[in-house]
Amino acid sequence: MTTDAPSTFQAHDMMRVVGYDMARQAASQVYEQAGIGAEDVDVVELHDCFAQNELISYEALGLCPEGGAEKFVRDGDNTYGGKLVTNPSGGLLCKGHPLGATGLAQCFELTRQLRGTAQARQVRDARIGLQHNLGLGGACVVTLYRST
Repeated sequence: MTTDAPSTFQAHDMMRVVGYDMARQAASQVYEQAGIGAEDVDVVELHDCFAQNELISYEALGLCPEGGAEKFVRDGDNTYGGKLVTNPSGGLLCKGHPLGATGLAQCFELTRQLRGTAQARQVRDARIGLQHNLGLGGACVVTLYRST
């Protein structure tokens, strides 16, 4: 879990204000603690409160290079058949962004994915899932799940 840093506001960059630095720092910490990298992740439930937040989060979480989110999406690397599947549940907007329940819904989806019980949404051979949730002003939580 991380919080806003001075760069959030000093950089005068809207990407920083909407959580880029918090997500980057939280992801870096969780990858280091788990001894893995973003390239090991199979399925992601990320905080897509707005369409642009999804793109910003791809880069902040290290799922693609900085400045590479457009290519990541264009190449289909964010969906079935790509490098990893993002928001197989449909994401926050699909659920109406239920404040306070978004994290629990992400946890539920990742648990189903790693147990192999997600039915039509199942990500083939999913072994590592990443959950990203944030609240502006500001907290960000990144959690890794691993099947046994």
